[in-house]
Order: sequence, then C-alpha cells, then structure tokens
Amino acid sequence: MRARSTLIFCLTAITAVVALSGCETLGYYTQAASGQFYILTHRQPVDALLQDSNTDVALKAKLAVVDDIRQFAREQLQLPVGKDYSTYADLKRPYVVWNVFAAPEFSMQPQSWCYPVAGCVSYRGYFSENAANEFARKTADAGYDVYVGGVAAYSTLGWFSDSVLNTVINREPHQLAALIFHELAHQVVYIPGDTVFNESFAGTVERVGMQRWLENAVTDEAQRSRVMEQAAVDIRRQEDFVALVSAAVADLQVIYDRDISEADKREAKVQRLQMLRDGYESLKQNWGGYGGYDNWFSRDLNNAQLSTVATYNNLVPQLMEMFEAANGNFEAFYAAAAEFGKQRSAMRND
Repeated sequence: MRARSTLIFCLTAITAVVALSGCETLGYYTQAASGQFYILTHRQPVDALLQDSNTDVALKAKLAVVDDIRQFAREQLQLPVGKDYSTYADLKRPYVVWNVFAAPEFSMQPQSWCYPVAGCVSYRGYFSENAANEFARKTADAGYDVYVGGVAAYSTLGWFSDSVLNTVINREPHQLAALIFHELAHQVVYIPGDTVFNESFAGTVERVGMQRWLENAVTDEAQRSRVMEQAAVDIRRQEDFVALVSAAVADLQVIYDRDISEADKREAKVQRLQMLRDGYESLKQNWGGYGGYDNWFSRDLNNAQLSTVATYNNLVPQLMEMFEAANGNFEAFYAAAAEFGKQRSAMRND
C-alpha cells in the first residue's frame, strides 16, 4: 500500500521553534526544519535538467512527464500548481520521511500530536528513520501499539514549493499523476486537525484526476484501455483491502469495549488479527496471487497500523458522491467539499 503513501508532514517557522519549550519538542522541530532545509538546498530546476545534456535520459523522460502533469493539473483540474514540482531533488534514500503512529493496546483511537498550521494529526514525522524508530521504541515502552511507515512524498501546504523527489520519480506515469494531484489537493481544502477529511478529500481528487488525465494523456486507444483497466484493478484491490481492515477495526473495538479481563481482550485481539491475516490470503487468491500488500502484512499487526488504513479512506465514498453531484465540475466540487469540511470542523469544536 502506498503508505499514505502521501501524508502531510507539518513544518513550522524558526520563530515558532524558539517559542516552544522542552528539549524533546525543540529537537523534534529542529530536525523538521533541517530536513526541509536539506531538500531546499539540494533541489534543481526541472527545466535546467531537461536542457542539460548530462542528465540521465530516463530521468529526463520522467521529468518531461511531470511537466505535462503539472500543466494538466493547472488547466484541467484547477489545482494551484504555482511552482510546485518544478524542481527535482535526489535524497539518496527510499523515503523522504518516516511517520510514527500510536494507539492504546485496547483502543482503535489513534494517538494524536498537535502542531502549528496543520493542527492535530495522528502521526509524528521524522526525516531520519533512526529517529523515527527511537521515538517509536519510547512510545511502545509507554504501553502503546506503534507502527512506523516510510512516506514517499508530502505536502508543505504552500509554505514551500514542493519538489519532485527520487522517492517517487520511477512510478508509472498515471501513478505519478495521481500522487501529484493528491498532494496539490491539500492546498485547495485543508481542515486543521481533521486527518480523515483531508486525506479522503485528497484521495478523491487523486482518483478522479487520474481518470481525467488518462483519458487525455494516453492517445493510443488500446494502450489507454490497458492502463485504465489496470488503474481500475488497483483501485478495486485497494477498496478490498480497506474493507478487510475496516471490518477488523470495527470488530476489535467491540472486543475492547466488552466487560472482560485484559487477558481475555488480549487473546481475542490475537485471534482477530489472525483472522485478518487469513482474510488477506483469501483476497490474494481472488486477486490471482497479487501480493502488493505482503509487506504491510509482514509485520506484527497492531491497533496503530490498522488505524492508518481506516483513517485515510473513510470519507472517499461520500466525497465521490459529491463530485458526481457537481457533474464533474472541479471548482463546484472543491466548493462543496470545503463547506463539508467546515461543517465537520464546527461539529468537532462544539
């Protein structure tokens, strides 16, 4: 699974860092600032790379596709492209950040952390894998279920012009388009503290945008048909996966709410997680042996890991209905989604 594959990593100004108290908090924001600074100082203009005869031919081809995607996003999806993805940075690592998720042993409610601008979100991001693992260890020692997931891309919510990174550049063109549409969508509508809405909205823009892009970008009808069918298969598999995990999440919460001993809850939890694994093996058979989620299931499953799946997809069906009600008009859909997000925010703050 694209470990959400596209989560927002909160960045803040140096003045905000100085105002914060506590060595651990200061250290966290310092690594965030230095991590972003590294990207800013190692990125190169895409236009220059395309004109440079020393640029790898394969990289040139990928960057040319990015240029086309940016133009399509601006003209056809009314997304605020600006200078985003007009630069490229090779970070020499597989992920740009690693996010730490946590949840109590007997609850599906994830732990949240609050930041300036982004509000409260259900993860804590680190530019260093070692730092993420160290924070996860400390959190686990405090009695929480923890999960660390590598993230290939993130949005700075317009604080900086986001770059294309080596962590995503080798994806198939339609997958690269989907990712860029997703990240740009966060700049259209973003409700601080509402991770469910923000990721579901961006995921909806990703889906419908990719569909539009395929219809326009792939001129060969046979090729377009193959790519669109593969994209549809990928979406169906993701929906199957989300449904499987969401059912386990609901069952586990019922278990945790029961008036039984912790030992009994722990045993029931182990049994339900094994059922989840068995369910995935059945899904793989239905998928003809496709094992795209094998890595996700290779770990010891826990509440923190499961909560990431349900959280980032819960509102996609409802938002897809809004898009259809807007008759495919993106500006109308964005306005409707923004109003929906504000209503959710008002209800949460009552």
